[in-house]
Amino acid sequence: MSSLDKVFNIEDLRKIARTRLPKPLFNYIDGGADDETNVYGNTHAFDSARLVPEYLIDFAEINTKTTVLGREISMPLFLAPTGMTRLFHHDGETAVSRAAAAAGTYYSLSTVGSTSIEDVAAVCNGPRCFQIYVMKDRSLTREFIQRCKDANYDSLILTVDIPVAGNRERELRYGFSMPPKLNLAGIAGFAARPGWVYRALTHPKAILANVAHKIREGSSQSTSLSEYIASQFDPSVTWDDLEWMISEWGGPFAIKGLLSPADARKAVDHGVSAIMVSNHGGRQLDGAVSAFDALGPIIDEVGGECEIICDGGIRRGTHVLKALARGATACSIGRPYLSGLAAAGQTGVSKAVELLHAEIVRGMGLIGCRTISEISDKHIAWQPSSPGG
Repeated sequence: MSSLDKVFNIEDLRKIARTRLPKPLFNYIDGGADDETNVYGNTHAFDSARLVPEYLIDFAEINTKTTVLGREISMPLFLAPTGMTRLFHHDGETAVSRAAAAAGTYYSLSTVGSTSIEDVAAVCNGPRCFQIYVMKDRSLTREFIQRCKDANYDSLILTVDIPVAGNRERELRYGFSMPPKLNLAGIAGFAARPGWVYRALTHPKAILANVAHKIREGSSQSTSLSEYIASQFDPSVTWDDLEWMISEWGGPFAIKGLLSPADARKAVDHGVSAIMVSNHGGRQLDGAVSAFDALGPIIDEVGGECEIICDGGIRRGTHVLKALARGATACSIGRPYLSGLAAAGQTGVSKAVELLHAEIVRGMGLIGCRTISEISDKHIAWQPSSPGG
């Protein structure tokens, strides 16, 4: 019997991932900043909305296709960028990108991915985008853009919500770093997962593949991922840099990490194709507004002027439907597919995507919508506040 035979939802995949990964790595996926209120709050925010169904509608055929960043995709859901994916399974970004292509949706490769721009392009025949930062060394940013052009990427995503690194205490508690420099708790966590250790030792090590040529080979200096980001990424980035990058790229371009309607207005005025409404999965500013709660004000400000993507907290197909009913173009996921990857490699990623797609299809049937364009604000109602709250 396959380990996935009794997987019925994303939480089931998360539970399997917890049994497969060393504790420091599971905490890297599962944790967030400070008290981690946003990690769980992003999902709970969807509880403020209720779906309103309509019946006696012929929905013998349900079509979930939509268009995002210039490409038609099979569903209003795609795979967001995540760093160092090969830490969670030795096939890493290769497995994730292949699963996305098989599902007919976008895969987003991270700047701090463990597989290169070119290697992902070689195995992923579906829509793909590259998530980029503005580096202190602008020549490296130009290099990334040119490499993406040469490898025929469809779009770029600029992440802007890391002016400084978030305080991720779970990582600090276990000494999680790149390369590893573990404390006793971290060592014990790895020792408890000999299967993961064996696979890690018998496959090529995970490296920051897209910047490997900028890091001293064989360096003995241990730098945590957060410290690496803080040292390499430019906190002085401004809207002028965004405009410059859009001009350099010349194709569909998204900005990721906005929560403010005022910032959304500036982004549109500077020419973005899409806004990914996101608080970085609760890994940056704890206590920030959730992606779903920020969605409405941003759509009220710039809806219809660019695509709006809800990034954060998606664990059910009904979450996607609620975001679409509020006016989003699509949603994106990170932790759900990482749980699938840790649980069963590419098969696990496909399982995560299939589960959510099936829930979207079933939910559309239950609310009476045959196409994505039929989902609207008439299909959503807001949960009344509790007494005194």
